[in-house]
Amino acid sequence: MADDPEAVRASSQPPADPAAASIADPAPLGLAAFALTTFVLSMFNAGLVDAKGEPIVVGLALAYGGAAQLLAGMWEFRKGNTFGATAFSSYGAFWLSFWAYVAFFAEGIPEGNRGSAVGLYLIAWGIFTTYMWVASLRTNAAVNLVFLLLAITFFVLGIGDAVGNDTISKLGGWLGLATAVAAWYASFAGVTSFTFGREVLPVRALRPRVGGAGSGG
Repeated sequence: MADDPEAVRASSQPPADPAAASIADPAPLGLAAFALTTFVLSMFNAGLVDAKGEPIVVGLALAYGGAAQLLAGMWEFRKGNTFGATAFSSYGAFWLSFWAYVAFFAEGIPEGNRGSAVGLYLIAWGIFTTYMWVASLRTNAAVNLVFLLLAITFFVLGIGDAVGNDTISKLGGWLGLATAVAAWYASFAGVTSFTFGREVLPVRALRPRVGGAGSGG
């Protein structure tokens, strides 16, 4: 008698991990850490705050945008969410690398080459963010908007630095502010959904990915 295909498929699946299921959703933390750090830096990039205060971003990049977001990424790995793990781990590393660049390496780049170097750095992150945006089409509309705005922000800031155009860089700052607001919205939606026990802010789930649930954030 042939084996039942459904039984064979079920037996081939790894058993559920109760420890992973008990972990709180790390996405609101990762989104909040990203949003706040991006917001503060973008205030300077947009020219809304005196640039002399910009070093305040360095501590945020290390502790909140970097460390807290990286931790969120590790917890997403524990929950089995590849999208969230890749996103939060990568952007946590982005902020840590930003901190390291400002604190240790910026002075080692000749002033005439600094703009093109930073431009390359930001555009490369724009490329990564673009393919993460494509992947986010299977999450929800709020997260998808964050990645769309972020990809545009990286490209605009990168071009502004590469060509040394302050107007373009300020535009990138305004786009960064929009990105931060979108990320805060997605984070707030996740936190309030948990504390209220229902959806308070709509995030509009997009078509679920084939083969399982768990869109990540």
